[in-house]
Amino acid sequence: MLRVLKTGFYSTIQDSGRFGYRKYGVPVSGAIDSYSSRFANALLGNDKNAALVEMTIIGGIFEFLEPTSIVVSGAFMAPKLNDVAIKSNKVVAVQANDILSFGKTENGIRAYLAIRGGFKTDVILGSRSQYKPVSTHNVIQKDECIPYKPELSDSKSFSRVKYDKSVIDCNILESYQGPEFYMLNKYQKQTLLSTDYMVSNLNNRMAFQLEPSLENNLLPILSAPVLPGTVQLTPKGNLIVLMRDCQTTGGYPRVLQLTEKAINKLAQKTSGNTINFRLKE
Repeated sequence: MLRVLKTGFYSTIQDSGRFGYRKYGVPVSGAIDSYSSRFANALLGNDKNAALVEMTIIGGIFEFLEPTSIVVSGAFMAPKLNDVAIKSNKVVAVQANDILSFGKTENGIRAYLAIRGGFKTDVILGSRSQYKPVSTHNVIQKDECIPYKPELSDSKSFSRVKYDKSVIDCNILESYQGPEFYMLNKYQKQTLLSTDYMVSNLNNRMAFQLEPSLENNLLPILSAPVLPGTVQLTPKGNLIVLMRDCQTTGGYPRVLQLTEKAINKLAQKTSGNTINFRLKE
């Protein structure tokens, strides 16, 4: 068991997502930065779908009740094991009663705590990802005990895979033309692809809203499918980038569609950070 002594700002259990239920209006969810989460699981030899803890801006404090091995990846939150700093993107052995603590993020905004074999919370609609009302809570709870299978032998990792820091550092988001991209005039297309956009205060696991606005006179569309990474343009000119917990349909023109890597990059941005769109050839 992993006992939650302090939750941090917004910490959840996530895996690779909940698939096959969008027709019922259920979001995909899953780790918002799929690259960092899968990287952590890969170092441990876990399945890519293994559940882990996703932390946002400020990490939590956790007590391990049984021995295991862990990897911390994604944003740097100054992880410490028993008050001794540990490295990110490296397998670390922990013993019963060890305390793992995190601070405030220093680069990027989302970090991942992966554990050997993954966390063994309830599987609901094929996934352990937290998303209320599918799950009981949106986030992990103080004093909650999160189950995992203890590691009884000293299994080690000899992985030498290098973490791609561009997920954290790069602000260029490669995108495809969305289904309604053609509705933009030449000037609007040039503006969309040449402007330095800033992440507004309205950003979460559901969507990121960008500034400044893009003036337009586009009409709403009939409700149509949307996906994580869909960039919608509202009549007021707001650009809204949908993320992992987004709805399944929408009525605003879909002007761009981010690549998977671009979604991961945006997931590591916060209010005030800038991004640029670039069409993928």
